Amino acid sequence: MELTRHRPQASWPTPGAVIALLKPITWFPPMWAYACGAISAGNSVGDRWLFVLCGVLLAGPLLCGTSQAVNDWFDRHVDAINEPHRVIPSGRMPGHWGLYVALIMSAFSMIIAAMLGSLIFAAALIGLCFAWLYSAPPLRFKQNGWIGNGVVGFSYETLPWLTAATVMTGASPDTPIWIVALLYGLGAHGILTLNDFKAITGDREMGINTLPVLHGARPAAALACAIMALAQAGVCALLFYLDLPLFALAIAVLLALQIGCMVRFVADPVRFAVWYSAIGVGLFVTGMMITAFGLRTLAQPALSMM
Repeated sequence: MELTRHRPQASWPTPGAVIALLKPITWFPPMWAYACGAISAGNSVGDRWLFVLCGVLLAGPLLCGTSQAVNDWFDRHVDAINEPHRVIPSGRMPGHWGLYVALIMSAFSMIIAAMLGSLIFAAALIGLCFAWLYSAPPLRFKQNGWIGNGVVGFSYETLPWLTAATVMTGASPDTPIWIVALLYGLGAHGILTLNDFKAITGDREMGINTLPVLHGARPAAALACAIMALAQAGVCALLFYLDLPLFALAIAVLLALQIGCMVRFVADPVRFAVWYSAIGVGLFVTGMMITAFGLRTLAQPALSMM
């Protein structure tokens, strides 16, 4: 009889396993929002380059990476059933190391945030709290699509935008920046719903009430599109109010293109969710950068008068 050899499980994670846990591909949204916030403030980098660099690390690898580690740790039992190849259920992240990495990243994030000043520390603390409350019981915001998507949208878009603007100026951002950051965070709520159509059956079985589970595929798609469209319409209206008609027109054109794609998406959301993510989200984030440059034109005359 042939004996089966069992390879002993490693007691330490490899660097590759840690990187896989932190999911670098997810760092783009907060880092993009951070770039938009830095541009919208109107200041040149100048002697604040170290603050900007630390802010980029804080928004992407640190806070976003922490949120991914926290989420995978508290989803490890679900992932063992649905996605056993993931780094924790596969054993590449042994023992309690998934939790340890999340705690170490949380502490390091707060150290870097403290170096950037009290306002940045407060913003980072809010983001970190949301990262844990989103995944961890008893609240576990992700179990409700309305709450969970709102928390992630705020953490991935609004907070990085405001944080970057604060880093660039050393003060609380002007009101238009606050409004735009909040609107794009709201729009991200709809974007996050796009990820839920591929797992409706599994989410329903596990009690995760995403919008498609709560309302059905087509109504959820319509809600997601309405949220994205209304947020960008608000940005367009604000730019017109701020006497930036060309920038407002550019956002309106991008929104019109998205609405054309939304019609196809809503007709069959399960089939076209990935397709719409590739096209619609690209147009959405392009609008973010255009808006940032629009706000920058407002800030620069004021800076030149100082």
